Amino acid sequence: MFNTYNDSGYSELLPGIRQKTLIFGEKTLMAEFVLTRGSLLPPHAHPYEQTGYLVEGHLRLQIGDREFDARAGDAWCIPANVAHGARVISDAVAIEVFAPVREDYLPDHGR
Repeated sequence: MFNTYNDSGYSELLPGIRQKTLIFGEKTLMAEFVLTRGSLLPPHAHPYEQTGYLVEGHLRLQIGDREFDARAGDAWCIPANVAHGARVISDAVAIEVFAPVREDYLPDHGR
């Protein structure tokens, strides 16, 4: 599968947190997150392993009982069912891969 860039398809998950599925396969899904300074992603957990890369910006990530000061170029891997959240320190863009595929992020999921 191949997908060309376009600037449509973003959904606002929470105030200041927009998500777009970039591409997906049988076992993984890749999404882009555009995060506005001051936004908060409350702690949560889900049954997906989540691997991320911060393209630009500054986040304060909480993964389990640890906190990380993430800046452009940093990466992380969050095991399934581990609580995590983030505070957006400056406008940011992150790319994340979920395994298995998050059906709620599939383009035809009705969002």
